[in-house]
Amino acid sequence: MPDLYDVAAIGNAIVDVIAPATDAFLADNRLDKGGMMLVDAAQSAALYARMAAGVETSGGSAANTIAGLASFGGKVAFMGKVADDKLGEVFTHDMRAGGALFENAPLVGGPATAACMINVTPDGQRTMSTYLGASVALTDDDIDQAVVEAARIVYLEGYLFDAEAARRAFAKAAGFAHGAGRMIALTLSDGFVVERHRGGLMGFIETQVDLLFANETELCALFETDDFDAAAALLRPHVKLAAVTRGAAGSVIVSPQGVIAVAAEPVEKVVDTTGAGDQYAAGFMFGLSRGLPLAQCGRLASLAAAEVISHYGPRPQVSLKDFAASKGYL
Repeated sequence: MPDLYDVAAIGNAIVDVIAPATDAFLADNRLDKGGMMLVDAAQSAALYARMAAGVETSGGSAANTIAGLASFGGKVAFMGKVADDKLGEVFTHDMRAGGALFENAPLVGGPATAACMINVTPDGQRTMSTYLGASVALTDDDIDQAVVEAARIVYLEGYLFDAEAARRAFAKAAGFAHGAGRMIALTLSDGFVVERHRGGLMGFIETQVDLLFANETELCALFETDDFDAAAALLRPHVKLAAVTRGAAGSVIVSPQGVIAVAAEPVEKVVDTTGAGDQYAAGFMFGLSRGLPLAQCGRLASLAAAEVISHYGPRPQVSLKDFAASKGYL
């Protein structure tokens, strides 16, 4: 089958509400700084009412990555679930307007479209409170076999491990992808996701995953250690390829052959770290889909992450293709 897409992603379809906050606000609302917690509809509405004025934008980890890949000029598709409501219409419009194929039918008569309340402190750290809503209604029936088989890379969002039906969707997508000789990529998404599903994630990584994305916290949580070097060494036998981000310390690309260190791209001011890992994955997979050397994939990834943390919101505000070309990375 011909390659119709560089990347097809499966993830939570979420609308983000992003607002500035203080550490005191986080403490007063019992929010764990820098983490992600799941909330119900009532808790989400109550937190929204207490938050400062902010911006609303389509989000969701894998969806943000797809937006970044499209900004690089990649051909992309997304599978996720929204409700038949206003936010669902907004999300669908944003994905399609950005150039992504998104054809899943909206959920009728169930929970509302998912929303994530993101409070950003002055140091750029984002603290997320997520109402999953309709996104958890994604099932294996929503996996389009033709799209999966036509994508060079099939990208899976670790947050979906919180829903059993979504895990079945993962397994179905992996079966289609590997049957067609495609690559499966997985992002661990969050340290708390790893803690809740360590055994299941490790089994999936060992048997299904060709490319793993993680940050330092997530990787250490996977191997229950505070020593990053030890965690990276423990990871190598379990993966074909991995990219692990370390904030200002850059990132490392891990394979059975060794480790490649990639410097962080300089940023004049860190405004909001929301979407940094998502855009890193976008840059890396764009390079990989083009057959570029791993070190160059890492540079594109760092560049995309640097762009997104320089402003509010989880998606690029400039053409990443043009930005990379101006730096000589493409």
